[in-house]
Amino acid sequence: MAAIARRLARFFTGEIALKLKLIVRSLVAAGFVTALGLGVNFYEPIAAHARTADVAQTAPTAAAQPAVALPDFAKLVEQNGPAVVNISVTGNMKTSAAVPDLGLSPDDPMFEFFRRFQGPQGQRGMQPQPQTPTHGIGSGFIVSADGLVLTNAHVVQDASEVNVKLTDRREYKAKVLGVDAQSDIAVLKIEAKNLPTVRLGKADDVRVGEWVVAIGSPFGFENTVTSGIVSAKARALPDGSSVPFLQTDVAVNPGNSGGPLFNLKGEVIGINSQIYSRSGGYQGVSFAIPIETAVNVKDQLVQHGKVTRGRLGVTIQEVNQSLAGSFGLPKAGGALVSSVEDGSPAAKAGLKPGDVVLKIDGIEIGSSLDLSSRVSTMKPGTAAKLEVWRDRKPRDVTVSVGEAPGAKVASSGKADLAGTRLGVAVRGLSADEQKEASIQGGLMVEQVAGAAARAGIRAGDIILAVNGKSIKSADELKAATKEAKTMALLVKRNDARIFVPVELG
Repeated sequence: MAAIARRLARFFTGEIALKLKLIVRSLVAAGFVTALGLGVNFYEPIAAHARTADVAQTAPTAAAQPAVALPDFAKLVEQNGPAVVNISVTGNMKTSAAVPDLGLSPDDPMFEFFRRFQGPQGQRGMQPQPQTPTHGIGSGFIVSADGLVLTNAHVVQDASEVNVKLTDRREYKAKVLGVDAQSDIAVLKIEAKNLPTVRLGKADDVRVGEWVVAIGSPFGFENTVTSGIVSAKARALPDGSSVPFLQTDVAVNPGNSGGPLFNLKGEVIGINSQIYSRSGGYQGVSFAIPIETAVNVKDQLVQHGKVTRGRLGVTIQEVNQSLAGSFGLPKAGGALVSSVEDGSPAAKAGLKPGDVVLKIDGIEIGSSLDLSSRVSTMKPGTAAKLEVWRDRKPRDVTVSVGEAPGAKVASSGKADLAGTRLGVAVRGLSADEQKEASIQGGLMVEQVAGAAARAGIRAGDIILAVNGKSIKSADELKAATKEAKTMALLVKRNDARIFVPVELG
């Protein structure tokens, strides 16, 4: 076939020869080179030229895309890991064995009826309600060299004993200095000196998309390190809390609660607190309490044994684009006042339904959570300057911040519950709480252990009297239990009043 082609080439010149070359090139491109054996050397320079051109075109593109290095967390963990602690708690859970066997399921409404009215100490011949030991784990971090530890309130809630373990295997029995359920913050104290501590940063300065690192004890695996990014700031959760949570995608699991969230500077910017999950385990969404909120609660618990929060006395809601347009606002934002409580600080200052709070003390309010979280951290009596939008124009309003009715939700815990004779941590009721409960005086039980726990006293009970004598202060309760061996507590529980016999021994 090659010989025939050569002979044909001799007969054709000019345009005919050129056309033949084009035909051969097409055959080569179509893959017929091997079959025909034509012009291999003729086409190699063209292919080489094409490859050279391709390289010339792709080389600049590759050089324009340098590799991005991931952050190195090793130094951060090495410096801060020793200040992160493992927390283990022991408590007691009451079982249902004290309820007579009536063949009722615990889900049956009558089960609760008989349980509530059968009496906590086995009235009418029943045996005392048995206790089942419970154990839990969590995380925390040391904020002072003399032993102050921050963690979540739910980690140590209802605990009769709290132990703190350091990375160097030292273990200490911790004292609960205070618990604030509303912010989910607890402060512990261990008796030690020269302890490693963390550095505290500012959650307000964090940007969405920044790398963050969590250290904790998921499932009991101590000093476990996980990382991710900040997904959102000032996230409101449906629990009614005024905490502006940091949302991250850091892996947080049971046991991580109370542990620190670090920025890349090695500063704590939050306390890992919650996850959103359908399985009970991490599913990519976790939430941390901003460190500013935690420090504010910690300082109040340490100094005063309680937490007070500011209030305006208004109901507020978000401002969407439609509402913004109807009020003549240039953009959606601020907190819309939907109602004002009679006699509240807001009412006295002249705030009205329909007002939109745009700023407080010069700080812009982006959402209703912004307003509630900032007001809650203010000391009652503080004069706050509000910029509100009313009648399609801004105006200034000064309001004296009041005290939230539920402000005294913290338990001081300064008495070691396990070491007291009665074994309760109590607080006085606010005027609003007394009015709601239709009582005068009384003490709210916030933590319970020892003799009180064995007798069936629960957190949330209100102690009204001891041995027929009204109780209005913790000192009166302490004096009543000083030398007594047995006592009868009159307790208000839900809508019922019951006498609870307590054996002090």
